[in-house]
Amino acid sequence: MAKEECFTQLNTTGDTSTLRNRKHFPTSAKPLQRTSKDKDSPTAGHLPEDATQSSNGTSGNFSKDPQSSGLLLMLVVGLSFSTRLYKITEPPHVCWDETHFGKMGSYYINRTFFFDVHPPLGKMLIGLAGYMTGYDGTFPFVKPGDKYEHHNYWGMRGFCAVLGSFLPIFAYLIVLELSQSHTAALITATLLIFDTGCITISQYILLDPILLFFIMAAVLSMVKFNQQKYRPFSWYWWLWLVLTGVNLAGALGVKFVGLFVILLVGLNTVWDLWRLLGDLSLSLVEITKHFLARIVGLILLPLFLYVTIFAVHFVVLNKSGPGDGFFSSAFQSRLIGNNLHNASMPEYLAYGSTITVKNLRIAGGYLHSHWHLYPEGVGARQQQVTAYLHKDYNNLWLVHRQDHNESQSETPDLVRHGDIIRLEHKETTRNLHGHLHEAPLTKKHFQVTGYGINGTGDTNDLWQVEVCGGRKGDLVKVLRSKVRFLHRATGCVLYSSGKTLPKWGWEQVEVTCSPYLKETPSSQWNIEDHINPKLPNISLSVLKPHFLEILLESHIVMIRGNRGLKPKDNEMNSKPWHWPINYQGLRFSGVNDTEYRVYLLGNPVVWWMNLASLGLYPIMVAVASIAIQRGFSLGQKRIEHALVLMGKGGLLLLGWLLHYAPFYTMGRVLYFHHYFPAMLFSSMLTGITFDVLLKITDLLLHPPYSDWLQRLGQAVLLFSVLYSFYLFHPLSYGMTGPLAHEPGSTMAGLKWMDSWEF
Repeated sequence: MAKEECFTQLNTTGDTSTLRNRKHFPTSAKPLQRTSKDKDSPTAGHLPEDATQSSNGTSGNFSKDPQSSGLLLMLVVGLSFSTRLYKITEPPHVCWDETHFGKMGSYYINRTFFFDVHPPLGKMLIGLAGYMTGYDGTFPFVKPGDKYEHHNYWGMRGFCAVLGSFLPIFAYLIVLELSQSHTAALITATLLIFDTGCITISQYILLDPILLFFIMAAVLSMVKFNQQKYRPFSWYWWLWLVLTGVNLAGALGVKFVGLFVILLVGLNTVWDLWRLLGDLSLSLVEITKHFLARIVGLILLPLFLYVTIFAVHFVVLNKSGPGDGFFSSAFQSRLIGNNLHNASMPEYLAYGSTITVKNLRIAGGYLHSHWHLYPEGVGARQQQVTAYLHKDYNNLWLVHRQDHNESQSETPDLVRHGDIIRLEHKETTRNLHGHLHEAPLTKKHFQVTGYGINGTGDTNDLWQVEVCGGRKGDLVKVLRSKVRFLHRATGCVLYSSGKTLPKWGWEQVEVTCSPYLKETPSSQWNIEDHINPKLPNISLSVLKPHFLEILLESHIVMIRGNRGLKPKDNEMNSKPWHWPINYQGLRFSGVNDTEYRVYLLGNPVVWWMNLASLGLYPIMVAVASIAIQRGFSLGQKRIEHALVLMGKGGLLLLGWLLHYAPFYTMGRVLYFHHYFPAMLFSSMLTGITFDVLLKITDLLLHPPYSDWLQRLGQAVLLFSVLYSFYLFHPLSYGMTGPLAHEPGSTMAGLKWMDSWEF
C-alpha cells in the first residue's frame, strides 16, 4: 500500500504529469495543503500538482518574505554588475577576438559589407552600442595588442559586460522558479558571479555574452511560461510565450548554436502539449488553440524576427567591402562601389568576349595567371594558373572557338552548353592548358598551366562548357549560370582546391583539374565581367537576386564557412572532453612579463563542483527513484525534494547535454569558450543538486545538529568559491610582472594543472 501511495505521489506532484479530470483553481486560489504534520505518515506524500511551488525546504519561511526576496535579488544584481564592469577599460588594447568583432562593429557603422560565419545580430548590436556611445568606426582592429588610444571603445565593451551581468541574475531567477528554494538559487548565483571564466568572457567585445544572454533569457521565459499553465491565454501567459519566441530568435541570430536552446524549448513544448492532450477536461478545440498559440509564438514569430534581422543586415551593409569575394557575382551587383553595381554588360556569353571567371566555393577566387612559371620539380615548368581572391587585370581571359576561326559578322555567335572552347589569358596570350602531370598540392588532381603563345597551342587547350542543370544548346548567362569546364583530353574538370600555394605561387589559391566529376562549388564557376562591343549591354539591375535568394545564399556561405574553419598558426584549440574539467584556457592578452596578461580560465572550485554535481546528480536521482519504487515511507518535504531533483534538475541536465554533446560530432575547430552555454546549465544543476544534498542532512543527524551541518556545508561552499576567486581573479582583471612559474608572481603556485598556460 505504501508503495502505491509513493508512486501516486510521483504522478500527482510532477509538473508535467498526465492529468485526468483536473480541477481548475481560480487565480487567487492556493493548492490544497497537507494538514498532517507526521512526516512518516503513509498519506504524507499526497500533494496536489505543483505543491512543490509553495515549499522551499529549510528556506521556505525566508523566501515568503517579499522584502527579503527583493534584498536577495538586489544583492545578486549588485554583485553581478560590479564584478563585470570592474576595470572594463583595461587593458586599453585589442584582446583576442575583439580584432574580429570590433572590426565588424565598425563595418556596420561604416555600412561596409563583410563576411562572417555567424548570423549578424551580435555584430549589429556591437556596432549599435559603439555608435550610441560615440565610437566613429575608424579604428582598424588589425591585430591583438593594438592600442585603442583616443578611440572610444568602452561602449562596446560595456554593452557586452552589461549583457554578461544578467547571466547570474537570470540563472538565479530560473533556479528559484524551478526549485522554489532561495538557497539553490543563491548557490547558483554565487557560482556564476565569482566564476573567473564568466567574468572574462563578458568583459570584451565578443559574441559570447550576447549569445549567452539570449539563451538564458529564452530559458527563463520558458520556465515562466510553464508556471502560467493554470492561466492559459491570460496576459502573462501570452507575454512569456512571446518573450520565449523573441529570445529564441535572438539566440539563433547571434550564432547557430542557438539551435540547441531552440531544441530544448521544442522538447519542453512537445512534452507540455502531450500533457494537455491527456487532460480530458480540455476539449479538442481548446487543445487546438494551445497548439496554434505555440506555433505562432515559438515558430512563426522567431522565424519572422530572424528573417527581419537579415533584412536589416542587407539594408545597412550596402557598400562594397572585404566580404564581396565570398559571395556570387549576382550578390555583389547589389553593393555600392562594387564594379558590378549599376554596371551594364552583354547578358549571354559569346565568342570573342573578354571575361573574368569566378569560382563558387568560399574564397575560391578568380581564374588567374601571370608570367611566372611553376618551379622545377612541380609538374611541367609552364606558366602558373591560380585563383586570386581580388580583382586584377590578370584575371581577364578571351573566349575563342576550338578551331581558331572567329566569326567576322556584326553579331558574334553565343556560347552554348556543350560547346568546346579555348580560354586565352589576355595579358600573356597563353591558353588555359591541362595535362596528366600531378597538381602542386592536391596530388590526385592534374596540373593546370598556361601554354602556347598568341593563342596557339595544342589539343590540351580545349575545354567543354557545361551549364549546371542545363541541356545541350542552352545559353550561358552572365552572373547567373553555374558553369563547369571539362578538359577534353583527360576528362577532368577545372577545380579550385582552396589550398594556398607556397611563396613561389605568391600564396594564391591552387587551381587543378579534378578527375572526380561530382558537381561541387569547387568545380563550378560563373562569368562575372563580360566585355564584347559587338553585343548590346543590359543593366545588371535586372539580374539582381531578390531577398529570398540572397538570404539563402548567405546561409549557404555561412554554413560552408563554419565547416571550413581551421585553427590558425600557434592558436590554441581544444577538445570537448577538456572543457568540463577546466583542462585548458585561452590567452586573451599578453605573453611575456612586460605585457598586460588576461587568461580565460574558469574558477577551478566552481568548475570542479559542477563536474562533481554531474556525477552526483544521477546517483541521487537513482537513490530517490529506488526509494519511491520500493515504497519507503517518505515525508512530504523529501518527496518535494525528489521531484525537484528529478523533474526540474532533469530539465537542466537536458539543457547541458544539448549544449555540450553535439560538439563531439563537429568536424570544425573547437575552442574552450564553446562550453560556456553548457556551463551555465551545469551551474544551475549544481545549485539544485547541492541544495537538495544539504537538505537531507537530517538523515545523518537529528535537529538541531542537522541544521548546523547544513549551515556548515553552505558556509564551506561559499568560502571555497570566494577564496578560489580571490586566488584566481588576476586571470580575469589582468596582471603584469613575473609569470606564474617565476618567483614573485601573483599566480605563483597556482598552476594546479600543467595544461594551464598563464
